[in-house]
Amino acid sequence: MPVRPRIARFEEIAAALSGLDLVPAMEAAFARYSTGKAIVPPVGELLLQDPPGEVHIKYGYVRGDDYYVVKIASSFPMNTALGFATGNGMMLLFNRHTGEPAAILLDRGWFTDVRTAAAGAVAAKHLAPSTVGRIGIVGTGVQARLQLRHLAGVVACRNVLVWGRGEESRRRYRDEMESEGFAVSITADAREVAGSCSLIVTATPSTEPIIHGSDVLPGTHITAIGSDTPDKRELDGPLLAKADVVVADSRAQCAYRGEIAHAVADGVLALDDVVELGDVITGTCAGRQGDEQITIADLTGVAVQDAAIAIAVCERINAGAKII
Repeated sequence: MPVRPRIARFEEIAAALSGLDLVPAMEAAFARYSTGKAIVPPVGELLLQDPPGEVHIKYGYVRGDDYYVVKIASSFPMNTALGFATGNGMMLLFNRHTGEPAAILLDRGWFTDVRTAAAGAVAAKHLAPSTVGRIGIVGTGVQARLQLRHLAGVVACRNVLVWGRGEESRRRYRDEMESEGFAVSITADAREVAGSCSLIVTATPSTEPIIHGSDVLPGTHITAIGSDTPDKRELDGPLLAKADVVVADSRAQCAYRGEIAHAVADGVLALDDVVELGDVITGTCAGRQGDEQITIADLTGVAVQDAAIAIAVCERINAGAKII
């Protein structure tokens, strides 16, 4: 008899995610990927115009797991004017042994947001300097908020400087994050972020560099997460050339999207000089070796992260029991 898939709606998913520490799950996912235990095909992508929109399809599994995962996540920036959320999507779990659908997770793209923020915390945990005097956030959207919240679990610093394109969005960000215990200053000059923060997270859809190598101080760590399509870019080439350590979530994926792809195309970085985050986590490759080094993590999002969070939430929804 075919098995009817479990359908989980957003409210149930959000409740299951509450209190779940995703940092260890993301660390394990990256480690499995870099040790060859994960099967992750190239990203499927649909770029739309009039109105602009992006649809990303990521899929994969970890050897030995009982499920494979297909994730569909979209972003339609003009939705704000319509009163709709800009992000949406779902995840589908299938029995790896039979191909039968096991679960349909109507997460509205929340899985992608949360697992990306947890990955940022992982990067900071392994690459940030031992003492962070100020955190710089480039961007004022959902991901900029989530990144700061997740950093609180791995970095003691609560002093924050945020850059955004609009004065009102900067103020809203400051007011919201200050209500959560952060001391937030705002700026209209991204150079101020680059020149005064030792831990910087870039979380924008920019197609032109915002942070430049000439402005970044020794000892800075930067986690770049906005450049998830081939045309997006937040860091300039000289910054990646200047960095002592450049880390990819996936070297194969960063060869054609993200900050690393642009730097390689510019001829200022060799892909062979890039290490993977999973290898830094396991100690196979060196990460930061001193507080004066500049380190960069280019996070383009890997399907193994989606598999890890989807399975963890499904097992929690089912009180630790197997889905099927």
